[in-house]
Amino acid sequence: MPHAHSALLRTVDDLRSSAGRLEALLNLGSPNAPFSALVCHPHPLGGGTLHNKVVYHAMKAFQSFGLPVLRFNFRGTGLSEGGHDFGRGEQDDVHAALDWLDREFHRPILFAGFSFGSWVGLQVCCGNPRVPGLVALGLPVHAEGRDYDFSFLRDCPQPKLFISGTRDQYGPVAQVKAAVALARDPKELIFIPGADHFFIAQDETSHASSPRAGSKLDEVKKAIRSWALRCFPVLPQ
Repeated sequence: MPHAHSALLRTVDDLRSSAGRLEALLNLGSPNAPFSALVCHPHPLGGGTLHNKVVYHAMKAFQSFGLPVLRFNFRGTGLSEGGHDFGRGEQDDVHAALDWLDREFHRPILFAGFSFGSWVGLQVCCGNPRVPGLVALGLPVHAEGRDYDFSFLRDCPQPKLFISGTRDQYGPVAQVKAAVALARDPKELIFIPGADHFFIAQDETSHASSPRAGSKLDEVKKAIRSWALRCFPVLPQ
């Protein structure tokens, strides 16, 4: 059952990075929550924002434990100041978000990122003592002409959950397996059958241009919850 505090939403006005003010929303949690959480959105040049459906469902997974969850727009996205920096300045945005959560709640921070947000956020959070657990959704390997390097995962000691679709156009199964193989243990890799990059399943008997068959986001949310409960038994059931 979601906690009573989980429905409360607050606009954050004082999150700032080197780019200036970052647009952000905080879903409030229980006063005694053992963690806070941060969720990062996909590539802004592809329309990614803090309102993305995958980001929203990751937030709901953390929120179901009564955790306060911060979502923000990277620099140059939505109402956030600055301009897109191809993953460089965006790392400073993640640092700023972690600092904000640390000041606000003084608790360990669980991280989740979708696509570009996972690549940027993992680089910042790997090895960060403030972040005891990491979730990467739709790990991008090659997207829209951009290649992503995950060699840094070799030095990433925290528990890690990777969730991708078996029909992810930006992360084919074999390439995602190769990227995750680089990662230091502990780690877990889950593939959602039939899901594309956005965790939408298509009818495999239809043409690619046919209407999509349905969302797999509830499966993503359940996978995050199950992993979190195994890794962090202090979380409420």
